[in-house]
Amino acid sequence: MTNGYLGIAEHGLIGDLQTSALVATDGTIDWFCSPRFDSPSIFGSLLDSARGGHLSTRPPGDGYETKQLYFPDTAILITRFLTEDGVGEVIDFMPVASETPSADHRLVRVVRCVRGKIEFDFEMAPRFDYGRLAHEMTVSDDGATYRAGDTVLTLSLIRDPDQEQLAERLAPSDEGDLRLSLSLVEGQMRGVILETGGDPSPRVVPVAEAQRLFDDTVQFWQDWVGQSTYSGRWREQVQRSAITLKLLTYAPSGGLVAAPTAGLPEQLGGERNWDYRFTWVRDASFSVTTLMRLGYFSEAAAFGQWLKARVAEAAGSSTGPLNIMYRIDGDPNLSEEVLDGWEGYRGSFPVRIGNGAAGQLQLDIYGEAMEAIWKLDSAGFGIGQPGWLAITRILDWLAENWDQPEEGIWETRGGRKDFTYGRLMCWVAFDRGIRLATAHGRPAPLARWITERDRIYTQIMEKGWNTERRAFVQQYGEPVLDASLLKMAQVGFVSPYDPMWLDTLTAIEAELVSDSLVYRYDPDASPDGLRGSEGTFSLCTFLYVDALARSDRLDEARLTFEKMLTYGNHLGLYSEEIALTGEQLGNFPQAFTHLALIDAAITLDDRLNATASRSRRGR
Repeated sequence: MTNGYLGIAEHGLIGDLQTSALVATDGTIDWFCSPRFDSPSIFGSLLDSARGGHLSTRPPGDGYETKQLYFPDTAILITRFLTEDGVGEVIDFMPVASETPSADHRLVRVVRCVRGKIEFDFEMAPRFDYGRLAHEMTVSDDGATYRAGDTVLTLSLIRDPDQEQLAERLAPSDEGDLRLSLSLVEGQMRGVILETGGDPSPRVVPVAEAQRLFDDTVQFWQDWVGQSTYSGRWREQVQRSAITLKLLTYAPSGGLVAAPTAGLPEQLGGERNWDYRFTWVRDASFSVTTLMRLGYFSEAAAFGQWLKARVAEAAGSSTGPLNIMYRIDGDPNLSEEVLDGWEGYRGSFPVRIGNGAAGQLQLDIYGEAMEAIWKLDSAGFGIGQPGWLAITRILDWLAENWDQPEEGIWETRGGRKDFTYGRLMCWVAFDRGIRLATAHGRPAPLARWITERDRIYTQIMEKGWNTERRAFVQQYGEPVLDASLLKMAQVGFVSPYDPMWLDTLTAIEAELVSDSLVYRYDPDASPDGLRGSEGTFSLCTFLYVDALARSDRLDEARLTFEKMLTYGNHLGLYSEEIALTGEQLGNFPQAFTHLALIDAAITLDDRLNATASRSRRGR
């Protein structure tokens, strides 16, 4: 622990498909927003250890070790405490919420002694609305109620009615916090249930009822995991990534948040501290393809419905018919503000909520959206007439607007530029639109779309290729490399065996790859309008694996993939970036990284299997 903060990687994720919480390896819940991912925090000590609020449960003193694991094939997190007198467990989970928006959410924390005897000190210290809203606490024999503005949080005790009363050991503080001490012997189980939006009166929850909630939650997750069609070499890692993506889904809309956190730094002490609790068109689009590759067609369809709704309602603005990101319910209002009272994770100020990048022009999103729609159509999820009309309006707009500077995929704040990746994905947008129109005989200005697609191709070959670098580059007229271009072969713009592509792959390897880890670009060579540096991007490393595999550099791809797996945390979770020291940085866990992990694993599996099959036939 450094200055009151555990490492970002020292956390696990639980959730109910409408919101989530982070649980640290010391038994502290230090990030929890309710009723939605993007709601104000109730626990936020992850971003300010003194002001943020937390729920902690641990043995007294420091004479213990901790271990953390997920209950197999679930999102139920177990934190184990090993002491001289015995072994105890803290079991955290959230019963899955309904698929309609709800203010009623439950967070269950069960504590039990599994060997010998053990004591637990429990502290409940909520801080509502990012610590800006004071609360009142009412304590009873059965728990406590917290009121802050319109928010009501209820804490109910888990115990059997015939067990000893705990009220005399519930110790409220002047700050509106609550402390509780528990002494358990082998086989005993106690705990608490936190509930928002439900009955404000706490009650005693029998142990048997808590056990039923646990069993039901296990059943839900194991049934869901059982739908996966993946049976490759990296089943455990792929499965955990799939569960993580499911946890980051807002079930009522099908939207996928980029991460459940806000403000975690890309550089310790730096200013690259963004709010990721929103749905990017890019991430949602990629998730469609990834989940279909795993056999999760209903989830892919749900994300597709979210995407189709954004396409259908596209009204047009100064940055085009689609915004780059939305709130999970489709609201485009993401105004950015700074939490002035919070110090930030390990002093990384400012802490931002909302996201000012929402108003940027990023042309690549049209290609990613059209790729997802095309994949959904290929899987049998058809496009109705209103949807097709919306698509034609968007592509007609793109025909007029693709050839202009933009902010790009990395959301730089250094001004608009002619980014090659943006042009590449505009090519994808027209190409997929043409395929859809011709496959179904849909009315479309095909001649114009074909002309624009071909113009983009020619332009990229002439301006995106740098003859001195022998590589496709980040932006026209500059020699900077960019890892986003690792998708060129994946989307079919070039063959994975094309000499120009192989030269690009070699150049990226020489300049952006550091012992398997991949940087997005060199910020010193391409200023992005922000101070400080950043680590390697976990997403880009998995894109690199995918690109190597497609070009039949299988030994390198497999070694890179296996090395990257060692940078995941103890639960197989990844934040956005990895520092020079191997420390995870940025918002956690990041959906984009887990999407790319799944894609890389499937592509690598397929190529390895194909090579093995050819080898057997050769014998």
